[in-house]
Order: sequence, then structure tokens, then C-alpha cells
Amino acid sequence: MTDNQRTIKKPAALKGTGLHTGLEVNVVFHPAPADYGIRFKRTDLEEKPEFDALVDYVTDTSRGTTLDYKGVKVGTIEHALAALTGLQLDNIRIEIDGPEAPILDGSSRLYVEALLEAGIEELDAPKKYFTVKEKTVFRDEEKNIEVIIYPDDHLSLDVMIDYNSKVLGNQYASLHNIKDFAEEISKSRTFVFLHELEILLKHNLIKGGDLDNAIVIMDRKVEQEELDRLATLFNKPKIKVKPEGVLNNIDLHFPNEPARHKLLDIIGDLTLIGMPIKGKIVATRPGHYANTQLAAIIRKMVKKEMQKPSAPAYNPAVEPVHNVNEIMHILPHRPPFLLVDKIIEQNDARVVGLKNVTMNEGFFIGHFPGEPVMPGVLLIEAMAQVGGILVLKSVPDPENYLTYFLKIDKVKFKRKVVPGDTVIFQLDLIEPIRRGIAQMYGRAFVGDTLVTEGELTAQIAKVK
Repeated sequence: MTDNQRTIKKPAALKGTGLHTGLEVNVVFHPAPADYGIRFKRTDLEEKPEFDALVDYVTDTSRGTTLDYKGVKVGTIEHALAALTGLQLDNIRIEIDGPEAPILDGSSRLYVEALLEAGIEELDAPKKYFTVKEKTVFRDEEKNIEVIIYPDDHLSLDVMIDYNSKVLGNQYASLHNIKDFAEEISKSRTFVFLHELEILLKHNLIKGGDLDNAIVIMDRKVEQEELDRLATLFNKPKIKVKPEGVLNNIDLHFPNEPARHKLLDIIGDLTLIGMPIKGKIVATRPGHYANTQLAAIIRKMVKKEMQKPSAPAYNPAVEPVHNVNEIMHILPHRPPFLLVDKIIEQNDARVVGLKNVTMNEGFFIGHFPGEPVMPGVLLIEAMAQVGGILVLKSVPDPENYLTYFLKIDKVKFKRKVVPGDTVIFQLDLIEPIRRGIAQMYGRAFVGDTLVTEGELTAQIAKVK
């Protein structure tokens, strides 16, 4: 039986303080239609910009996960996103009037309660999963971090943490059915070691921390005088150390609450893949950086799977986006090495161009006499030139830039290209262009037949 997509029946609103900014923030979750996905909207900004909650826009994972879309930031989003995935919600617009989601009690509990109060609505559209087909790993050997996802028919998670702490020891947490998230995981609060708390305070961070939204682990002996100073900073009458080695600011919900919170963070960060996944996650000492790195790897797999190898539509009677003369104003290539005749489609993430292959091409003289075949290397070059049009669109003066190959990977040649063929090239960005590096997946079609495909990585460089 196919699961259907889900949203909420009515808006759900919460108010709280941003952990690091200390700003009071209002956040409202709104119902959204099928295939809308999860999106953020900054209502405090003039343009009220809206953007997808995707790992493509992660820019900071130091003390939470932060998205930055064209200069518009939303930080500490992991607890809110974990609530959405934990309740199996697919389509939600999150309106927020500040740069950071409220920390609330340091868990997902209050988010979950507000969303359940709003009610869950099933939509008339099947849920779209990404099913993991092969073992996928992110590993940081220096920090002894490893996050692995294995193929499975549903989502499950096993998490182990070990920070060489006598107080924490080795902790484990598991979730074998996402339906148990609300009861087993959502109320698990974030934790911090005392020495980390001191550093954060010193650097004027955690302006919204108040000792009610974190478990404080005492990793060294502390005199009561110092505890009294902390109590004053956080407006507490008195704090002391419990026998289990944590401050008495809050009572633990579970003996392994820190490990459960790390599991919660993984669920929130992997929401940024853009769709629910089926796979078994095994994580050792995970954190936001490792979580989002794994999410980015899976996101690339999702994009490739979604890019169906069907030929773009081509109508010769329609005016092209760029004719050959306009192409020569963008690209430095010239005949006989200019291998693009038209650009017929272009946006921020995709470009489609074509090459009319005739017997007049110089390479057919020797490749091969009596059996003319377009060389595979020139098919890749033509594909790269079309991709160059897309890449150079990211700079204001493309005539002053060149693109250079850094890597060609996973290339497959599936059919010969011969005189008389019209080759349609489609290039899609795998991820946003960063620091002048573009990763594209390219396909070449003759008619409806895929003839060549591959992954291209190029660098934009200014002409000296």
C-alpha cells in the first residue's frame, strides 16, 4: 500500500528566543500542497524571500545548522526539521521573522506538540522516497566520526557517542520506526560540556541560553563559587552538581538523553535531502557537519535519479535562446572547434544546446575513412561547451572569463554519432556553483536516444 504525502490542517505558531542571537522569534508552520516540499520564508525582510530547506544552502554547522540562500539566513533549524520528519510531514511552509529558529526547550518536543495540535492531513498524492541502494559513508578519521547509511526498506537509526567523558561514558540510542519519534526522541534536549559553555559565553554566543534548554555535563570539578557565578549569569537562584555529574538545572528524560538528542539532530539534518529516505543509519560521534556531509552525498544521488534520461523537446521553428553568433560572444571557441550551434533552453540550473553534425566536419576525414563516427572526446567537448554557457551565466562579464576542465567522471558512450545527426546536449548543475567550481551532469541525445552521459567539473577563471 502506497503512503501518501502529508501536511498539517491549519497553521501552527510558536514564539521563542534564538539560542545564539538572543532575538525573540516568531515561527509559523503553514499547510502546503502536494510536492511543495519544506520551505522557509523570512517574513521580517522586505522581499519576504522564500527558499527550499535543502542541504545545497548549508553554510555553517559549528553550533547548529544554518542555511544561507542568496544572503538570506536561517539558523539552528535542526530541531524544527526533525519534528517535521519525525511526524512524516512532507509539505510545509515555515514563516519566520528572524535569522534563527527559537531554541525553546532545546529539543523538538514543543514543535511536535504544536504540529500535532494543528492536526495532520493526508494529501491525494503518493509520498516520494529515496531508497538507498548502496552503502554510503562519511568519515572523519581525525575526529573519529563516522556516519554510514545502508540499504533498507525503511528508515532506522543507531547512534553511539563517546567523548572520553567519565560522566557520559559510551551512550547508545536507536530508533527502528519513525512513528516512534514523538514519544522516544522528540523530548531529548541538547547537551553541552561545562568547558564548552564557558567558551561560548566568553565569545558572546548562546545569548538565548538560560540553562532551561540544555543538559550541562560537568567534565571537571567545579567549586561552588563558580557555580554561583554561572547561576547569576543565567538568572538562576542556585545550581549544584547532581550525583550523576550533570547540573541540576533540569531533570533527564532518559538516562541516554544526549545520545537520543544526537539521533534527533541526524533526523533534522537529513531532512535537508529534500525527501524522506529508506535506509539504515549507523553513526559514531555524529555532529551537524558529518550529518550534512552525508545529506549532501545523498542529495547528489537524488538529483541524478530524478534526472530521467529523456530528450529535451526541440522545435526548430522556435527562436533559440542564443544563436551561434551570440554563443561566440559568450564562449572563446571558434570554428572549427566551436561545437555548439544553438542554445534552446537556459535557466539558473540547466542549459540545453545542440550540434548539427554534417559530413563537412574536418574530423571525419580520418575518423574513420569509410565509416565516419564523431569522436567521443569531441562529444564530451561539445557537452562542456554547452555547460560553459550555463557556468558563465554566473558572472556579469562572461567575455572576460574562461572555463577549464578539472575532472571528467562516469562517462558512458551508448551509441555512435554519425553525419546527419542532430545532437541535443542537456547539462544540469549537481550543486550550486561555489568558489568558481561548477559540477554538472551532462547528457547527449540523438532523437529520443541517449548517446553519451557523464559528470563534468569545471573551474571559472578570469582572463589575465
